[in-house]
This record gives sequence, C-alpha cells and structure tokens, in this order.
Amino acid sequence: MSRVGKIPIKVPKGVKINFAGEVMTVEGPKGKLSQKYHPVILFEEKGEEIIVTRADEKKQTVAFHGLYRNLLSNMVTGVSTGFSKSLIVSGVGFRAELQGKLLFMSLGFSSDVYVGIPDDLKVVVEGVKITVSGIDKQRVGEMAAQIRKLRPPEPYKGKGIRYENEIIKRKVGKSGVK
Repeated sequence: MSRVGKIPIKVPKGVKINFAGEVMTVEGPKGKLSQKYHPVILFEEKGEEIIVTRADEKKQTVAFHGLYRNLLSNMVTGVSTGFSKSLIVSGVGFRAELQGKLLFMSLGFSSDVYVGIPDDLKVVVEGVKITVSGIDKQRVGEMAAQIRKLRPPEPYKGKGIRYENEIIKRKVGKSGVK
C-alpha cells in the first residue's frame, strides 16, 4: 500500500468536501477549490477524517493513490489556513514595490520589470521581502518561482531574488584562488 496514500486526512471544522462526477470540491473559510480525479481512486468519509483507497494494485493506480491523497490534503489546508512563500530581493539598487495589481521591480536591468498579479493571489512587499500568498499551493509556488526567475541569485555576491529559507553557496572568485 502507498505510504502517503494510507495516511488519513483530517478535516477541520468549517470545511466541506464533496465528491461528485469525478470532481472533488473543497469549500472553506478562505475560498473554494476543485480538482478532477481518476475513477480508480475512492474516497471514504469517516467522521472528521477522509480515507483514500484504490480499486486495484496496478502501478499507475498506486501512483494515483498518493497523488490524489496529497492533492486533497493540500486543498483542505489551502481553504482553511492558506499557503505563502517569501522571497528576498538583495543587491545594490534592487527594489520592489506594489502598484495596484502590478509588482514593480528594479533589478539592475536597463528597464524596470513589471509582473502582473492574478486575482486569486495576494502579494505583499515589505522592504526587501516579497510574500506571495493564496489558497492554491500550486499557484502560489508557480508565482513565486516566476518572480525568482527574473533575477536568480548569483554565487559570487549573492545578488538577486532568493527564497527566504534558501541558502546560496558562495564562490570565491578569480582573485581568491592561486
């Protein structure tokens, strides 16, 4: 049995889960998410927990078992508490500020960079820290990755955009090696 798939999902108070027509829908205090699922995966509600099972032991079905259990778990977490990713902008003259639904960034290029913010995500800029938050884990991670991709951190001076918990391995450079 899948080690991830057999862990039951605890459903907090105020979160409603519905499985209809191969679509799982999770609704909570922060919003509503839905996801299609494969019919070989079965969901069983037992009190305040949901147990995910599978119809057969085929390799693809075993893979789906862990996948859909984690997707449902992330949806429950998203609509109850939400997800967020923090990025740090470091470098001389590098800055970020919010202008309505646009993230304005000065990253040392000849022109400034503007990033559009989707309606379902929230971006907060506090000095050199950018925080992306929302209810969909995949959308939050993708937006943070797109912002980081604009100017990835470089190993010599550490300039660029990095995740808050990311460690950059620094290199010595030309003059330090003989």
